[in-house]
Amino acid sequence: MELGNHNHAAATLVTFCLLFSFTFSHASSFYPELNPIKPRHSRLLRSAVQRETPTSQLSEIWSPLENQGWKPVESRNKPTLPEKSEGYIQVFLDGGLNQQRMGICDAVAVAKILNATLVIPYLELNPVWRDSSSFMDIFDVDHFIDVLKDDISIVKELPEEYSWSTREYYAIAVRDTRINNSPVHASANWYLENVLPVLQSFGIAAISPFSHRLSFDNLPMDIQHLRCKVNLQALEFVPHIRTLGDALINRLRSPQGSAGEIGSNYLQEVTDGGDSKNAGKFVVLHLRFDKDMAAHSACDFGGGKAEKFALAKYRQVIWQGRLLNSQFTDEELRSQGRCPMTPEEVGLLLAALGFDNSARLYLASHKVYGGEARISTLRQLFPLMEDKKSLASSYERFQIKGKASLLTALDYYVGLHSDIFISASPGNMHNAVVGHRTYLNLKTIRPNLVLMGQLFLNKTMEWSEFEHAVVEGHQNRQGQLRLRKPKQSIYTYPAPDCMCQA
Repeated sequence: MELGNHNHAAATLVTFCLLFSFTFSHASSFYPELNPIKPRHSRLLRSAVQRETPTSQLSEIWSPLENQGWKPVESRNKPTLPEKSEGYIQVFLDGGLNQQRMGICDAVAVAKILNATLVIPYLELNPVWRDSSSFMDIFDVDHFIDVLKDDISIVKELPEEYSWSTREYYAIAVRDTRINNSPVHASANWYLENVLPVLQSFGIAAISPFSHRLSFDNLPMDIQHLRCKVNLQALEFVPHIRTLGDALINRLRSPQGSAGEIGSNYLQEVTDGGDSKNAGKFVVLHLRFDKDMAAHSACDFGGGKAEKFALAKYRQVIWQGRLLNSQFTDEELRSQGRCPMTPEEVGLLLAALGFDNSARLYLASHKVYGGEARISTLRQLFPLMEDKKSLASSYERFQIKGKASLLTALDYYVGLHSDIFISASPGNMHNAVVGHRTYLNLKTIRPNLVLMGQLFLNKTMEWSEFEHAVVEGHQNRQGQLRLRKPKQSIYTYPAPDCMCQA
């Protein structure tokens, strides 16, 4: 009997081992992110690894922007509060943190237009990141109220008589106090005609959805100035995010050995033993290469048939195939600049621009599609690359673990205080940080995706030719101020609404 049990157990163990072996060996078929990823541009990569950057080029790329003759605008009229509030305005904001940030600015502007009292905006649960962080978890609410105290009335929560006006209340039935038909980029008059009567009838109005619900054009100048004031002065992250951000910046500027050797004394000042003029400087790279971005682009990223199949399947599940890009070939998409750059391609761009392998990079990104295998070529070019995990202690990481909004806030803060910021692809994070850095006259490199796509299609190009084309194509894409055009976002292009000529 004992022998039979022993044989049965042995057979079970063998079966389990075979099953485990089969599962592990075929895991990459089901999860192509696990596949080894070969460099797509080996010819350029070999040259880039061996590059020697001239001192003049190195000095030029790290040099700060010259004064461009613009300064923050100063409102001529002292803000005044209305004698009587028309009622309470609630807004429910969806999207990621930077989309919500822009919505908050618009909410303040709408409250001013309506002479209403703003309730601290409600941040919807993000369906992708599953982050339930509130306004007060992310932004310094007392600073927010204090900066705007002469512009509008703001309350942290509704008085008892309106406590029934909650997210749950509006989710279960049609309510007279909810406005759900506000058009994208609505005018000030639309709010006066459609929302003000609700306020006057009920004393409260809840607007949902609210993202991108206020026009960028044809608004009174004092309303435009107010939006700038909210975005660039009133919205300040909570103290513990700023403290952690300052700590990471300090560690980037004054490294003490490898990331793994960071101890409890990492904030001590250190004298850099090198004689480089660029010691202590760093670049923040917002990679923006997650699965959503890769799938939505419909481009080929060199992961083979398994990756192509997985991304096509993902597109079908999420967007039911309704993507214009999927009608074009990879070559057509790349030549039109519609493909986000891979970590390898971003590394080649930076190398061609003049960053050498001593450059310190901070990687500001959520999960990168392909993981470390995809990042390895970028790390090969820039071995001094850090991120939140390598720079922060386990205790510090625990404070923001699983909080996508706080992680994004930290990246925003570090990106705002970097010597150079570069975002691989446009998006809300790119738009918000680029606009903020324009306001502060800080260097920001905007990749020319059309040029880069066309260069990467040329498989015979030599490094010298590639380098020359990249430098030429990015001479005027390093933070030079661009005036906002009609319909463009005030948050991406702060001049001339938030700035004036000095």
